[in-house]
Amino acid sequence: MESVIRVAIVYLFVLFALRLLGKREFGDLSPHEFVMLMLIPDIVAQGIVKEDFSLTNGLVAVSTIMLLVALTSLLIHVSRPAELAVTPRPTVLLFDGNLYTSNLNKERVSADEVLQVARESGLETLDQVKWAILQSDGKIAIVPKEAAS
Repeated sequence: MESVIRVAIVYLFVLFALRLLGKREFGDLSPHEFVMLMLIPDIVAQGIVKEDFSLTNGLVAVSTIMLLVALTSLLIHVSRPAELAVTPRPTVLLFDGNLYTSNLNKERVSADEVLQVARESGLETLDQVKWAILQSDGKIAIVPKEAAS
């Protein structure tokens, strides 16, 4: 039972610590998926190399982490406050050609990064961008201004 409690404490600590880091660090993984992928190798390694002399303890720990991930996913699905606490929200970086420097600084994104993504979308300048939004998955979405008719 001690290993279940320890895994749960570490899971929650790492989950919220990574949430505080911001969305750019995650890529395509959700925070709780990233935590699980980070912790499983270490937990299994203890059982394999017999540091704790118990393969059962390693399996219990992995089962606990998987159960926590499933419960976190379920909680996020049914509870809006839980979703807001665990899942990052999209952030507006630019609107109508104007950069929001406070949001850029908060998310640690440079204007050059926004311009690079705009150019990849076929735009030449930030003045051609209606919206630049940092999505929850860490990618920047570009919505171009409509061409004048």
